[in-house]
Amino acid sequence: MDSRKCLEDEFNKELLLDVLYELLKEERQIKDLKDLSYLKTEYLGTTEVDELETRFDKWLYVIRNLNKLDRIPEKLRERIFDRVFATAEIARFTQDQVRSYEDSLKYYRDLRNSLETAKDEKAIEIARNLMNSGVSIDMIVKSTGLTRDQIEKLK
Repeated sequence: MDSRKCLEDEFNKELLLDVLYELLKEERQIKDLKDLSYLKTEYLGTTEVDELETRFDKWLYVIRNLNKLDRIPEKLRERIFDRVFATAEIARFTQDQVRSYEDSLKYYRDLRNSLETAKDEKAIEIARNLMNSGVSIDMIVKSTGLTRDQIEKLK
């Protein structure tokens, strides 16, 4: 995984800066990647995966070794690190792969939004039917997951 290519994307730079700011805020304020020049290899912690104990140690290991890793070490099997590695993998894509990835992501989001809309519309339909049957608003809230305000607006 090439961390340099990963950092070409402005969003990824911002993500890294946010992470470093949180990790190093006691040490020094990080506002830009050039502020990292003071970080020496010794400061970046252990080089051995087995020695990683704290989340801070893990982050420093990832920052130091991302460009050398071809798989996620077991000690880094956490959701946040999965996201970091996924971002690094995407950064390695060719232009065609990026276009294909973005198209599939758009399709997924469109599908998810369509399903959410359908689910909301069905909940509203059920709420209306229950209201017409004389069911209490409290029971409709429990049955549909809609809020009391949403249900009262249906009247």
